Amino acid sequence: MATAKKTTKKSEEPAVVTAIADAQDTSVIASDTIVETPVEEEKAPKPIAKAGKRSAKALEESAEKTAKEERKESGEDEAEKPRQHSNPTRSRLERRGKLFREKAALVEVGKKYNLEEAVELARTTSHVKFDATVEMHINLGVDPRHADQNIRDNLVLPAGTGKNVRIVVLTDDPAAATAAGAELAGNEEVLARLEKGDMNFDILIATPALMPKLGKYARVLGPRGLMPNPKSGTVTNDVNRAVAEAKAGRVEYRVDTTGIVHLGVGKVSFTGPDLLLNVQAVLTSVKANKPASVKGNYFKAAYITTSMGPSIAVDLTSIN
Repeated sequence: MATAKKTTKKSEEPAVVTAIADAQDTSVIASDTIVETPVEEEKAPKPIAKAGKRSAKALEESAEKTAKEERKESGEDEAEKPRQHSNPTRSRLERRGKLFREKAALVEVGKKYNLEEAVELARTTSHVKFDATVEMHINLGVDPRHADQNIRDNLVLPAGTGKNVRIVVLTDDPAAATAAGAELAGNEEVLARLEKGDMNFDILIATPALMPKLGKYARVLGPRGLMPNPKSGTVTNDVNRAVAEAKAGRVEYRVDTTGIVHLGVGKVSFTGPDLLLNVQAVLTSVKANKPASVKGNYFKAAYITTSMGPSIAVDLTSIN
């Protein structure tokens, strides 16, 4: 029995030694592994610059832009926006007043009226309470940039303009001008009025000898269309005739930069024949001033209307 026990102890000793040795090897390997593994160092943030791409403002804008693009790709922005009701755009006629629409219904869309019909229709389509002016607008095939095509003229309307014209005359013979119908006439009196800035008149007529005295006020009179001009008949020695013609209904016209003549030809209170006489007088004057260099159609379009009223297209065959 004793021998058997000794044998058992001897057989157990090598196993214990082997286990201890294995444990020591494992600890050595583990310790080696821990020592050899490098520790990752934390990267320090890049410094923020005072200006440029690395500035605080630029970085914030870049972040917002990136976030906006991400939202756009995901469709979040469209989901957040409230739905807006799309109202259909109304036509220009629908946006006008009730009275205007009622009168505009009398004018057939796309139709061109002969001269007599257009004049009579203009008188019936005025919807305002005051005595409206009947206007004529003529589109001419001219180029105002050329001197010979810059059409300008004046004429006396046969039936007058229907306006009470206030006339001031710069002359050395005020008695004759006053007798002809001028509201104010004279030399020093008229200049004193201009010096005060009182421009409460419609026409200023002057004699050629006194025109240099008006140079001081040209910047004020010119933009208002009051500066006397030989082409308009307001610079003349025959003051009496100029005043009489102005009272009778002398008007001046000139093409604008687009080649259109705009001119008032009377009042709604005029009779149809009187308005037609004025319109025909204007057309005759415009035809007489046709430049020789204009080729093709001289009249491109013509319209008759009233103050704040609908426009009426005129058939050009009734003009030519």
